[in-house]
Amino acid sequence: MFIAGATLTTNAHGQPQGGKKARPTQVRVVTMATGLSHPWSLAFLPNGDMLVTERNGNLHIVRDSRLDPEPIAGVPKVHAVRLSGLMEILPHPNFAQNQIVYLTYTKDVADNMVATTLARARFDGHQLVDVKDILICDPWAGDGGSGSRLAFGKDGMLYMTTGASNGNAAQEPGSLRGKILRLRDDGTPAPGNPFAGRPGYRAEIYSLGHRNSLGLAFNPITGDLWNNENGPYGGDEINVIKPGGNYGWPKVSFGREYTGPKIPNFAEGMIGPVVFWAPSIAPSGMAFYTGDRFPDWKNNVLVGALLGGAVQGVGHLERIIFDANWDETGRQSLLTDMKQRIRDVRQGPDGLVYVLTDEDNGALLRLEPAQ
Repeated sequence: MFIAGATLTTNAHGQPQGGKKARPTQVRVVTMATGLSHPWSLAFLPNGDMLVTERNGNLHIVRDSRLDPEPIAGVPKVHAVRLSGLMEILPHPNFAQNQIVYLTYTKDVADNMVATTLARARFDGHQLVDVKDILICDPWAGDGGSGSRLAFGKDGMLYMTTGASNGNAAQEPGSLRGKILRLRDDGTPAPGNPFAGRPGYRAEIYSLGHRNSLGLAFNPITGDLWNNENGPYGGDEINVIKPGGNYGWPKVSFGREYTGPKIPNFAEGMIGPVVFWAPSIAPSGMAFYTGDRFPDWKNNVLVGALLGGAVQGVGHLERIIFDANWDETGRQSLLTDMKQRIRDVRQGPDGLVYVLTDEDNGALLRLEPAQ
């Protein structure tokens, strides 16, 4: 059942580690919808409507702050097992003119073989039409998840994350797994990519050495691309992405193997994170806050957390505070008393913050100043 209108007020917990002490933050949480099955991604359309994906392959629209329970037709069939399924939804920058949207999802490609896939479609307001897979990554066996996020840059190119939790695919130049890709809006390699024309390298690759990237956003001040990714046993991180950069996985990590041994945290020529977590919080969606409704959050980074990062910790929304040089000065945990896994976070055109909870009975929430 989808319901709307429930509210609660919650405190932000945890003070910044060093630097200027932040004022306690009270946030009003408005429940816009419940009954979503592991919602994954949220996107705003130019008219204020929202699109929401569910991992099981459903796509919904929110109109006038109410979620339509009838799924939008036309979504490709997805492999929805464990962490795999329907993931990102992203409108084209010129959506108002062309009605184009992009989806990332896990696709069955052979017996026990799946692949992270980028699809392009046109949303006519009621259903997806002209649906076409425009990029299919190299497949892998089994049901292990491989997250994928999308972001359009000011250069007009489409940036896409792909995961590679196991094996060495993230370091293999001929594989699209464990990479950030830079593409034209038709899914072909973007011009000027750092490895274009280099023997053995896929031309789509923008950076490599990524484990499982579940957050992707452009810094509104510097213009740099940032990603977050899940480490193994600890070692979650946020990176500033440089063209051609190697971010280390699986050779380098601030985490450990699941069997216990430490992984080296430095190797010559590989780029370290600007933020890391040990123990893990399992970071997911990520957004830079640029609005005026939460003035203390200006240019902070908001990250959805699926874990608590501590013994008996719980999922929450993590606020990361930076100084003018983009050095971290502190963190705060929001929504901890809800005890919900946060899968995605977005700033709305109204300056409020919207989040999705990754639960069997998942919710779409709107965060407002309590005062």
